[in-house]
Amino acid sequence: MKNLLLVLSVIWSANLLAQTKTTETLEKKFDGFKLYFYKNTLRMLNQKDSPEFDALIKDIEKMRFLIVNKTKSTFSDADYHLLLKGYQSESYEEMMTSRYQGRKFDVYVRESGGRVKGTVILVNDSTNLYVLDILGRVPLQTAPSLFQAINGNADIGQKIADFVSNGKSSKKKQKGVVVD
Repeated sequence: MKNLLLVLSVIWSANLLAQTKTTETLEKKFDGFKLYFYKNTLRMLNQKDSPEFDALIKDIEKMRFLIVNKTKSTFSDADYHLLLKGYQSESYEEMMTSRYQGRKFDVYVRESGGRVKGTVILVNDSTNLYVLDILGRVPLQTAPSLFQAINGNADIGQKIADFVSNGKSSKKKQKGVVVD
């Protein structure tokens, strides 16, 4: 009997730690750029030992970052609406929706026992869909800082820029010299 209870509690715990099925389905259906972060790898992004960044990531257990290039795939507005419905079906509630410079931002959270257990941040524009699927929580007012930190990391930022620019080099030529 004890073994059965132990097995059931492990399965139940693993279920709680899983990120959204909706993001997993999106990742399988549409080829995109994917990054996975755990608490330790997020700490490695903090190369300047910023206490603000440490405070930003302190309640994040793991995070999935996904970019779908809509110009290379068949991702449509209808797919986006289905994506939002998928999050809602997983008990995520819409916390914020806004538009800024041609991009739509949607933030969904899942609560349990009065605490945020999961956060999904979607940034949708005419060419790309960015999904940040977080197991844990991030203060909503500081979410843009998290995007900036990921993009600001030299290696990660370059990979993102290459993917977003359809594989074209992000280096520019100025007066015959290649500028990085």
